[in-house]
Amino acid sequence: MTASTPRRVRVRAPELVGKGGWLNTGDQQYTLADLRGRIVVLDFWTFCCINCLHVLDELRELERRHSDTVVVVGVHSPKFVHEAEHAAVADAVERYGVEHPVLDDPELATWKQYAVRAWPTLVVIDPEGYVVAQHAGEGHVHAIERLVTELEAEHGAKGTLRRGDGPYVAPEPEPTTLRFPGRALVLPSGNFLVSDTTRHQLVELEPDGETVVRRIGAGARGFEDGTADTAAFSEPQGLALLDEGSVVVADTVNHALRRLDLATGEVTTLAGTGRQWWQGSPTAGPAREIDLSSPWDVAVFGDKVWIAMAGVHQLWACDPADKTVAVTAGTTNEGLVDGPGAEAWFAQPSGLAATADRLWLADSETSALRWVDLDGVVHTAVGTGLFDFGHRDGSAEQALLQHPLGVTALPDGSVAVSDTYNHALRRYDPATGEVTTLATDLREPSDAVLVGEDIVVVESARHRLTRLRLPEEAVKVDSVAHRTQRAATEVAPGKLRLDVIFQAPAGQKLDTRYGPSTRLLVSSTPPGLLLAGEGADTDLSRTLELNPEIEEGVLHISAMAASCDTASDSGSAAGPANEYPACHVHQQDWGVPVRLSVEGTDRLPLVLAGMDDQTP
Repeated sequence: MTASTPRRVRVRAPELVGKGGWLNTGDQQYTLADLRGRIVVLDFWTFCCINCLHVLDELRELERRHSDTVVVVGVHSPKFVHEAEHAAVADAVERYGVEHPVLDDPELATWKQYAVRAWPTLVVIDPEGYVVAQHAGEGHVHAIERLVTELEAEHGAKGTLRRGDGPYVAPEPEPTTLRFPGRALVLPSGNFLVSDTTRHQLVELEPDGETVVRRIGAGARGFEDGTADTAAFSEPQGLALLDEGSVVVADTVNHALRRLDLATGEVTTLAGTGRQWWQGSPTAGPAREIDLSSPWDVAVFGDKVWIAMAGVHQLWACDPADKTVAVTAGTTNEGLVDGPGAEAWFAQPSGLAATADRLWLADSETSALRWVDLDGVVHTAVGTGLFDFGHRDGSAEQALLQHPLGVTALPDGSVAVSDTYNHALRRYDPATGEVTTLATDLREPSDAVLVGEDIVVVESARHRLTRLRLPEEAVKVDSVAHRTQRAATEVAPGKLRLDVIFQAPAGQKLDTRYGPSTRLLVSSTPPGLLLAGEGADTDLSRTLELNPEIEEGVLHISAMAASCDTASDSGSAAGPANEYPACHVHQQDWGVPVRLSVEGTDRLPLVLAGMDDQTP
């Protein structure tokens, strides 16, 4: 280590343990000792989480540039019961193009050993097997890459760095017509248009749902306008008819809306810049100049294209006439709160369906079916919050779904819900307030469309469209209710010290040019859990007061910090300051389940970036 390199806190890394074993390694099982000499980045993720999917995309360039020194290991740590199924994890690894080893940890053993509290969390382990950094949330890869560069130099000089090929082994491709399709649309011709998500294409099929008419898109991840053969998408999802001759496409990983001309196959960009929206970015303006964040579905409601903006837990709308976009509902806080659009909270809205007087939406992370009325007020039909889910029919007040991704308006005024993680098609009838099950034995249904008296379901994990006759009677199923496997944190009633740990990465400082560079927002479910400490402030530490009369609940904590580069590109401490320093936003939302106990802790540390120096 050179004299100019600051001494780095190091903690011996716990072993990597997961009952599900390893994926993307050619069936080879690994320990940390096998990875000694490499810089290891652990990515604690779960495949339902949009923020985790963002981080997968952030990591791609880091993996490419440092392929001979860095090994990224995805530690899959499930939230939902379905995510603990090994086959579902294997599907997700292929679906999202994960090109590094993945440890399947269904019992959260490694999650607990590393004291992780949030999806996603990144942990950096040096070539000697010590943890040297931890980051929660998105936007940290720039800091991790700088640390990687330092570790390469430090351990290269010490002789403890081992270069070479990593343990990743690509799986064999499967020759199916569709691969993890996301959405389907019935075209005016009677054909189907399907978003073939994993292959980054749109596919037009004949009415039989099997015969390929044409493919739109080059078939490789990219962001290019052009002809059917040259245009490029990145994991497209939602589809909606703009008019008889064109379709709007939610191009999810490109953070854009695209327009397909059905006659010519020409693809153009309708909204978005290709960059991901971050806190502080504009929320309204010319459609091609405003950043979006993982648009997952689209629907024409009124005279606008409404967007399920999964990446920021909001609904937006695009006006094709004046070519503008704007937020219509949601605060960016993650949770389930009804009311006027400006006050409502969503959690990864993923499916939309419009009727004359309602916009229905599948709010996946709260396992909820919700709707927006003509006045823009948000209501919940089914669902209670972030941590309750299952498969239970009956009255809507007690019915349960599990991470639904799609919703379909039915002719009688009811709606069908693609109840994705229950592998079922469900029905909610507003007239009776009852939830029933229409079909089971589907495999991760993500959408459904009506064709006459039939309903055609997108069975995403079976890579096909499945035609069903709409049943006159509901299917009977055994009721089951779940809560997330993530253990609640035992906290003492009364005063609780909340510390969000943020240490600006090396070569950066807090960006105070335009005022405070940090923000902390705290609330709770139920609201009465907090007697004091709720609301927003700029200090990342705060004393909360918990109501001793409430046994358990969820603390909703949102933190943001902005930092800017300070040193010259040379990295020398003596170099001149950057004239135009690059600035970075670090942010994370935590939903922390807590249980009040006299033996519980009186301090809750949450690492945004850095290491908690008060950890025993």
